[in-house]
Amino acid sequence: MTTKDLAGKVILITGATDGIGKAAAMEFAKRGASLTIVGRNKEKTERVLAELKAASGNQDVDFLICDLSRLADVRRAADEFKAKHDRIDVLANNAGATFKAPLLGPDGFELTFALNHLAPFQLTLSLLDLIRKTPGARVVSTSSAMQARGKLDLETTPTSLAGWGPNAYATSKLANILFTKELQRRLAGTTASANCFEPGMVRTQFGAMGSDQGFLLNVIYALAKPFASTPEQGADSLVWLATAPEAAQLKGEYISKRRPAKPQKQALDAKLAADLWTLSERLCVEAAARAEGST
Repeated sequence: MTTKDLAGKVILITGATDGIGKAAAMEFAKRGASLTIVGRNKEKTERVLAELKAASGNQDVDFLICDLSRLADVRRAADEFKAKHDRIDVLANNAGATFKAPLLGPDGFELTFALNHLAPFQLTLSLLDLIRKTPGARVVSTSSAMQARGKLDLETTPTSLAGWGPNAYATSKLANILFTKELQRRLAGTTASANCFEPGMVRTQFGAMGSDQGFLLNVIYALAKPFASTPEQGADSLVWLATAPEAAQLKGEYISKRRPAKPQKQALDAKLAADLWTLSERLCVEAAARAEGST
């Protein structure tokens, strides 16, 4: 029988309607957490919510509908969450996507960067007051081993489509690590922690937003699929970072299979991490101003 060790813990997780996010949400629900899942499609999110309640017997499961490509919607979702909760024990930034063609999102940013970096940045920033004041709060972000192929250029990455390719995804996953490290620095003086992890290759519906890595990577994924992990295996480090007592001591780490791993060189650049944070704040303010001006 699953222990209800998460009873009283408030958890918010994005990307919870498929894959490792859904697997993690199921684990959190079964262990008694007060859980809020974030989804994009209302019908699908309500269906997953019903599944979580039925399988776990936990009725303290809620949902938020949010278009993560629109930063104004991310702020709205955060405000809705704060209207119901005065604490957050775990924020799991898990949603992500990759696309077969370069696209500018509705806020004017390259869509991979917008969804995979700016959305979790904005969500975390909007909830930072709760994170700071909740004892032992944890922020867990889903990165990828693909980060090793990323190359972040603060001047061109956010908006340029010129150098777009599979590396757009890799660069966004590199940004997740830089964000984690700078967030941890800014959480100094609190009991909160921020870590990220790579789930390995997982058999999921990743890419269901119309995402596609292109023909070559699709072939690679198809060949590797029989050897890929289950969503539950992929979610293991997420759940562990979010709940395990022994993970509480980890601060600003990149985790692989429950162990700190060394990411690529750019990910260890503290100045780049700080500069990315400053830039991200500015981009979020600009997006807010544009959204305000269009209403």
